[in-house]
Amino acid sequence: MLPEQRKRRIVALVTEHDGRSVAELAAELDVSKATIRRDLQELEDQSLLERSHGGAVPVTTVGDEQPYGQREVQRLDAKVAIAERAAEEIREGTVVFFDSGTTTLEVAKRAPESIVAVTNSPVIALELDEVGCEVKLTGGTLRHRSRALVGPSAESFMERMSFDLLFLGTNAIDDDGLMTPDEDEARMKSLMVEKSQRVVVVADASKFGERSFVRFAELDEIDRLITEDGSSSTVRDASENADVSIVEAGS
Repeated sequence: MLPEQRKRRIVALVTEHDGRSVAELAAELDVSKATIRRDLQELEDQSLLERSHGGAVPVTTVGDEQPYGQREVQRLDAKVAIAERAAEEIREGTVVFFDSGTTTLEVAKRAPESIVAVTNSPVIALELDEVGCEVKLTGGTLRHRSRALVGPSAESFMERMSFDLLFLGTNAIDDDGLMTPDEDEARMKSLMVEKSQRVVVVADASKFGERSFVRFAELDEIDRLITEDGSSSTVRDASENADVSIVEAGS
């Protein structure tokens, strides 16, 4: 296993198990404890995890936002299943907006080349270009934490546009709506919803029942929620009361 692959695996193990000791990581990855300690220090320097006595824990400060690199490896199987189902929502010849995010990235990887794709994520734009789509970027200022383009230029672009379909990500969902930690991103997400004929939220079960700093959409503004089995029953009931179609990936 290459060093970068090993570090990605360390982040995944620490995240999945809510913490891991140096000894456990060394045994699972078949390397020395000294190697694990060096890797943990480098990963902490990149804000991908936090060192603890004898090991490491996920970065889970209340109200904070996980780094993109950590979210990229978190709950990947669920995101792939959600994305495979979400891709079935796309129709040929339509204009589709892909919100920034790691689940929407997985949807973009499965998009057909026959669409016009729009996004506020340079990462997603590159994936869509590989697919062969016509790709348009919003422009704006890049937020390092989320790899999303935000700010007045991005908002000005959104004001002039309309989209057939939106794949929308969120940091948190409760029975009152969808939330994100950043005000600039919240404004962009609100514009995405406003300018789209159909809104499909893609979110794994870890987002349900959580809260974040800024609310950007109400449940009744969503047309469909694609998730995994195990989502919060309270949020599910509220979504159904708001006439949101809920689809469990793989069901």
